Order: sequence, then C-alpha cells, then structure tokens
Amino acid sequence: MATRQRLGKRLVRLLFPILLIVIVAFLIALAAMVYGISRPPRRAYLVTPAQFSTISGTAVPLKVTDETWRNRDGTTARGWLLRGAEGAPAVVLLHRYGADRSYLLNLGMKLNEVTNFTVLWADLRGHGLNPPVKWTSFGGREGDDLRAALDFLRTLKSDGRRQLVGARVGLYGVELGAYTALSAAGSDDAIQVLVLDSLPRDQSDIVDGVLRSQFRINAGALVVPARLATEAYFFGQYPNKKSCELAGTLGTRRVLLVAGEDNAYLRESTKSLVPCFPTPANLEIRTDLPISGFTLPGGTGEQGESYDRPIIDFFNKNLR
Repeated sequence: MATRQRLGKRLVRLLFPILLIVIVAFLIALAAMVYGISRPPRRAYLVTPAQFSTISGTAVPLKVTDETWRNRDGTTARGWLLRGAEGAPAVVLLHRYGADRSYLLNLGMKLNEVTNFTVLWADLRGHGLNPPVKWTSFGGREGDDLRAALDFLRTLKSDGRRQLVGARVGLYGVELGAYTALSAAGSDDAIQVLVLDSLPRDQSDIVDGVLRSQFRINAGALVVPARLATEAYFFGQYPNKKSCELAGTLGTRRVLLVAGEDNAYLRESTKSLVPCFPTPANLEIRTDLPISGFTLPGGTGEQGESYDRPIIDFFNKNLR
C-alpha cells in the first residue's frame, strides 16, 4: 500500500508541471484570441465618396464631407456626412463587425436621394482604415459613441445658420451596428425609427459569431471559455444586456426587423426577438430577403435593390 502511495505521489509530481504548462498555454491562447478579435480586420475602404462619384457619374457624393467628433469617453469618432434639407430628419448608418462605413455608402446615397434626409455613415470604434480607437467593445461602449454622434448632428447648422437636423432621428444597423442602435434608442427620445438587420441576442452572440468565423471554433467547450475571457478582458465595459430587454424600452418607436438567407444563425436570432418589442402595431418584419447587410456589397444589382427599397421606404414613411 505504501509503495502504491509513493508511486502515486511520484506520478502527480511528474504530471503536475505538464498540466500547469498546458493550462498556461491555454490561457495564453485565450488571451491572444480575445486580443485579436477585439482588433477587427482593417482594410482600405471598398469605395470612397469621390470614387463613388466617378463610378456613378453624379456630383452628389462630392458633397459628402469627412467629419470627426468627440465620443463621451474623450476618444475621437469619425464618419462621412451628407447634408439634407434644413429641418429634415437624420439617419445614422451603422455597419457590422469587421466592416466599415463604406459598406453602406450606396444605401445612404439612395436614402438621401429619395428623402433628402441628412445621412451620417459612422465608423464604429476599432473599424475602418487607421481607426482613432484601435479596439471594439462588441457593443459595450458603442451605444455611448452613438449618443455622441447624435450630439454632433445637433450641432450642425444649415446655410441659413439654423439647426440643420430636425427633431427626429432614424437608425439603421447590421449585427454589431443593430445592437448598438438598439442599446442607444431607449435613452434618446429623438430616435423614433429603427431598422435592425441581423440582430444578435446580446454581446456574447456577436463574440461567438466572430470566434466561429475567424477561428472556425464550433465546439461549445472552446466557445464558452473564449466568451468568458472576453468578458474578463472588457471588465466593466461588457454589460452584455439582452436585446430582448433593450427592445422592451422602445415604447412606440417604429421598428423594421430585417434578415436575409445569407446568415441563418442571425436570421433565427432576429426572428426570436419579435415578441420582445412592446408595440406590435409599430413593428414590421422582413426576414425573407435574399441577402442581408452582411453580404450587401457583394450582391447583384437586383438583390441590392430588393434589399434597399423596403428600408428606404420605411424611413421615408415613418420618419417624416
């Protein structure tokens, strides 16, 4: 018996350093993974307003200005601005994780052309080419950033030195952008109309999707530790509020839920959130579209038109 105990102790002493190395390596891998996904991929813009002007043969994109403003935490934010009619509403367009403002340039141009609303294309923090803030918080800080963007819009003056943007504002967002729009909407009465494309259930839903797409992680045994590591990394900046809870704060705001067949998981999450909205009469649902904002830039002209038209019509009908 004593011999077996001695052998057991020796085995533990031999295996413990190996187990410790494995655990440390696993923690380092988790830290590297979280650091990596918090710095979204960056590339040149798909198209700039000047390039769009050349392609489309119109001078309107040349009226788009490159703007910066101050976030509520003191960091810098940026976006493209296309001014509309004096006193008309404004619409802020928010892209998905890993994209940037250029992904929605065409949609915003069409929206302005039809409605004459002011349009702001904002780069979410950590996104776009050489971003002033290098990291994303997956929706933790982005709601406050959006409120700062609305503060910026309220400072704009028309040529007659009167306030450019009227009292009503609309928000459009895809995935991370949709969660950001939803998180900000309940605390600002000016936000009256929302178009939410591929709406995740919470921040962790966004993180899970990024992990699966970037690292091909499908096993729950790996996703859960990575998610917990992300929460620890963003300690204090990761409230992870449920979209269902946020939707319950919207009151009588008009909402269009959009999803496409190109992302089955987020299509299902969007549909699952339908009962959470407090005013069914003010809710419209389009989850039958061939594409979503995820693949909009790569769609055909016909697909793009079938996607853009109901969104533009919704803003035009409900935001005036």
